[in-house]
Amino acid sequence: MTSAYPNSYYAATAKKTAPLVRLDGDMSCDVCIIGAGYTGLSAALHLAEQGYRPIVLEAERIGWGASGRNGGQLGTTLRKSQDELEALYGLETTHALWDLAKDSVDTVKDLIERYEIECDLTPGLLHAAWKRRDADWLEEDVHHMREEYGYHKLRYISRGEMREMVASECYHGGALDQGGAHLHPLNYALGLARAATEKGATIFEESRVLELTPGEPVLVRTETGTVKADQVVIACNGYLGKLLPDVNGYIMPINNFIIATEPLGEEGARALIRDNVAVADTKFVIDYYRLSEDGRLLFGGGENYSPKFPKDIAAFVKKPMLRVFPQLKDVRIDYAWGGTLAITLSRMPQFGRLGPNMLFAHGYSGQGINVATLGGKLIAETINGDAKGFDLLSQLPATKFPGGTLLRFPGLVAGMLFYAMKDRLP
Repeated sequence: MTSAYPNSYYAATAKKTAPLVRLDGDMSCDVCIIGAGYTGLSAALHLAEQGYRPIVLEAERIGWGASGRNGGQLGTTLRKSQDELEALYGLETTHALWDLAKDSVDTVKDLIERYEIECDLTPGLLHAAWKRRDADWLEEDVHHMREEYGYHKLRYISRGEMREMVASECYHGGALDQGGAHLHPLNYALGLARAATEKGATIFEESRVLELTPGEPVLVRTETGTVKADQVVIACNGYLGKLLPDVNGYIMPINNFIIATEPLGEEGARALIRDNVAVADTKFVIDYYRLSEDGRLLFGGGENYSPKFPKDIAAFVKKPMLRVFPQLKDVRIDYAWGGTLAITLSRMPQFGRLGPNMLFAHGYSGQGINVATLGGKLIAETINGDAKGFDLLSQLPATKFPGGTLLRFPGLVAGMLFYAMKDRLP
């Protein structure tokens, strides 16, 4: 085994697990899952709980992609706000989507509790208003969620209280979601993998899938072996590549970046974020940050849309960090890393079928911890005969990026630059 996790704070503090073997030879199974991120691992675990014996094929290591590199923020939506969804789909569908959103968070918390996954789960997610009108919208949203959905875990935060909670002059107010949380994302993925294998799933690492041949069974080919499977799940998200050309045009891989400061000590850490909640602002290109278990600030900011990461990720992310926390100008940066996720034009996840025995889910657009975990659960339910939740999401309209896979990048970059410019306007 030669594959290693990218250097990050998460890799340095991961619960140590020995590398798994690669697929070598020919096998058969009831379900073959491609990808050992949250979607694939959740599908494997939920299927194994129902008596299936799934095989998971991972091109690198468990949680190697965005599942092991993200900001660790557990949100309580499917990505878009409920009022946005109401305008798109109407109240009946939007209430059904809210039920799925609630289930997604409950599922993550339930799996962590039932399987004793040590991933530093900590309550609280604070949405920070970057502009004055954002604060007005957040206040309206808190009221709307209480009145229309009976959700009472949201509380509006005034500008004055915001400054007491977060040591920054940037924000005009906020909304505290006590139903949200933050966690160590790689340890969560590793915990899901441990639970899935204990229940009977088999996971192969360094087993990149090169080709899918539809049929009954489907033939899945890697460089060193094949799997014949009654059902196949494609759970690759931003790393789908050329495996499914017809589907790939609906998602866009983009890169986000995070830095971890030196340990700040209990007093220094709480001086930045008083209540140890995760924070995400309302900009289009958002800043998101939280405290680690050992008192570091983990700050995510900036993104790019090329196959390459910036040469100096630390400098790239430190700029937005110092805009929020100028008092950290002399603080050492110990880790800097990036990861690739997949967005959709609608910013809602895309679920779908490729024939009678091939399912996929991806495009979580930055809301992957809860939505991808839910995706795996819904896939397992579908294979087991209950497709209600999966069908609801698969029937949401999906649009390909203009220009297909070859020309989508220029269009996306132009759009992103426009919205990034709006972030900087008063």
